[in-house]
Amino acid sequence: MAETMDTAALAEVLDPRIIVTGLEAKGKEDVFRDLADRLEAARYVADADSFIDAIHEREQQGATGIGGYVAIPHGRSDTVKRNGVAVAVLKDEIPWESLDDTGAKVVVLFAVGSDDEGSKRHLQLLSLFARRLAKADVVKSLIAATDVDQVKAALLND
Repeated sequence: MAETMDTAALAEVLDPRIIVTGLEAKGKEDVFRDLADRLEAARYVADADSFIDAIHEREQQGATGIGGYVAIPHGRSDTVKRNGVAVAVLKDEIPWESLDDTGAKVVVLFAVGSDDEGSKRHLQLLSLFARRLAKADVVKSLIAATDVDQVKAALLND
């Protein structure tokens, strides 16, 4: 039953407008810019530049690469209108500080409101994503995903 609720919660936040595959990026900045712009266009954040500043603040606190070619950066900011999770599957691996010294091929970016409710919801979502992304088969499917439907399937069907 808990697994069903987890899947429903994940399905609710997987918005196709903020998922991209085959993203060509040379580094973190390219990924942050693309995903922040998508979050702004989909009205999750009011200002992409301010949101990117919040991501940088968090990045300075420590590595957001969790290993296995996956990074889970996030920004907590007043510019976030509603919490969201943007996903990028990269065309090529990019450098990213991680626990296992691998770069990133999959980036799951959390947009978090600065209020207490936003933070509480963020922790719940982070936990759900972390459990999914800890499974090698899920990550393998994500890395191979070529469209939004495949990204959603990888995260929802394990």
